[in-house]
Amino acid sequence: MNVPPRSAVRGTRRDVETMTATTERTTANTIAPAAGTTREKATRYVFAGLRIALGWVFLWAFVDKLFGLGHATPEKGAWINGGSPTKGFLAFGASGPFKGFYNGIAGAAWADWLFMLGLLGIGVALILGIGMRIAAIAGTVLLVLMWTVVLPPENNPFMDDHLIYAGLLAALALVGAGNTLGLGGTWQKLPIVQRLPWLR
Repeated sequence: MNVPPRSAVRGTRRDVETMTATTERTTANTIAPAAGTTREKATRYVFAGLRIALGWVFLWAFVDKLFGLGHATPEKGAWINGGSPTKGFLAFGASGPFKGFYNGIAGAAWADWLFMLGLLGIGVALILGIGMRIAAIAGTVLLVLMWTVVLPPENNPFMDDHLIYAGLLAALALVGAGNTLGLGGTWQKLPIVQRLPWLR
């Protein structure tokens, strides 16, 4: 039986170790380049900022309609003063194929309550980064309904900010935007959320 000399074995081991080390460095640089970490972190913060900004859009609409702060809702039209959050828009702003339907529910107490609770719940969920899946679904439904109130949109044959916001909501839920600058991580650890993943 021919046994290779020790120098040859040592040489072979060195070659294997060198190749292994080179492969590990190449793989590490390919899979996780240094710039990628910064880019991923920046992406998380951009989505978190968009989440908070969109949450403020919903929450501000709720506050303005509740107290009539004079921006979109005059003080005398405030909900706490007996005004209706839906009557003006649905009765006088509706147009297109669904005008009759929206005129018919304008100012209905159930419509006011659903609309205001939707604005509040979606806004709070987005700002805090909790319940992102529910917020995305509820927000998309609300935004698409608002889009159908005025068809076609004023400045485009079909596209407007309501549909863009709806798409953004879906993206925020898919990327887990509530975990950065939000309470999403803590929320997901709650026993009820772990038992019911749709609450995430």
